[in-house]
Amino acid sequence: MEWLNLAQFVLPLILVVVGWVVGRILERRHYASIRQREQELAHVLVFSTRLPPPQGSGHRSSLVTGSVVVSSDYFKTFISGLRNLVGGNFKGYETLMERGRREALLRLKADALAQGSTLVIGLRFESSRIAGSQTPCMEVLAYGTALKA
Repeated sequence: MEWLNLAQFVLPLILVVVGWVVGRILERRHYASIRQREQELAHVLVFSTRLPPPQGSGHRSSLVTGSVVVSSDYFKTFISGLRNLVGGNFKGYETLMERGRREALLRLKADALAQGSTLVIGLRFESSRIAGSQTPCMEVLAYGTALKA
């Protein structure tokens, strides 16, 4: 019976440690992938301006989007629960949002390139929380207007 009480304490601790290790590895891999694709798609220009440049008249336009769903790991969820007790800024969710925005933007650029465009104007971001899961999960959508000559 005593080992059962010990297991109830040790198992969550093991899950937190495994979550932290695996989460860090996956996050580093994702950031490496993002940096590589940002370099590959650097020639696709994206602006938040509403109107095309003056020399942009005569272009055809189309909607381009990039969407991603990202989720936090068990460790970040556990720590955020503790952070809620004392309040303050939580960097773990900030990196989650940053990864989501950068990934959505890369997917938008890939969509523009697939449509034959290297210029996107009117960039906007939308984000929403996906309810119903134990870990924080969110969708980030980037959309804009691709201009084609």
